[in-house]
Order: sequence, then C-alpha cells, then structure tokens
Amino acid sequence: MPRPSQAADRLSTRAFGDEAERRVRRHFRLRGYRVLTANTWIGGYELDLVVRRGRRVVVCEVKAKGGPDYGDPAEMVTVEKARRVSRAAEAWLAGRPDLAACEVRLEAVAVRGRAIERIPLDGATAA
Repeated sequence: MPRPSQAADRLSTRAFGDEAERRVRRHFRLRGYRVLTANTWIGGYELDLVVRRGRRVVVCEVKAKGGPDYGDPAEMVTVEKARRVSRAAEAWLAGRPDLAACEVRLEAVAVRGRAIERIPLDGATAA
C-alpha cells in the first residue's frame, strides 16, 4: 500500500494555527493566567489571545510554522504586525474600564515544535 503524501499527513494551515493557539492558552493557564478572550476581531484587527493574572494583562500574537523548512515563527512579527496588535489591544481595552489599572504587555508567542517562546513587542505597553 502506498504511503500517503506528507501534505496529507500535515494539519491544514488553519488547524495547525488553532492547535498552536490551544497550546499557548494551556501554557498560560498552567502559569495561573485566566483567558479573557481569544480570536477576537476589533477595529479591523484580530487579537489571538488576551490573558490576565492579577494586575497583569498580556495581549498575545501567536505565531507557528509547519517546520524549520518554513522559517522561524518570530520572523513573522513585523513592525506593522506589532502596530496592528497594539491598535487592536487599545480598542479592546477601551471597552474594558475594569482593566484600566492593570499593567498591559504586548507579546508575540512563537511556537516551535514543543517549545513556546514569549517575545515582548517593542513599546510593550498599550493604552
């Protein structure tokens, strides 16, 4: 019996991204964070994940690649992408006055196989 192609073995791009985001949510929950929202569209931009622990709110842009042949996930977070995450975070936080006193951090989260790396975005404080 012939072996299925590697493409058939791989998850679809959407399913792969969903799995990466699920792993990142679990990563934060295991560290005591509570998920406030996930995959929320606001101001024309998407927030992948917003979590909170105490007075800290972390807004995350989750990035993953299908393997080393496709490049590093962190390379996908450009200055423009960081600007969009910041704008979306500002718009989302504007509707959440209960979070006004919280420290807000913007992070990219690179998923590389089993490893998860949190990378602060420049100008990491929003609002």
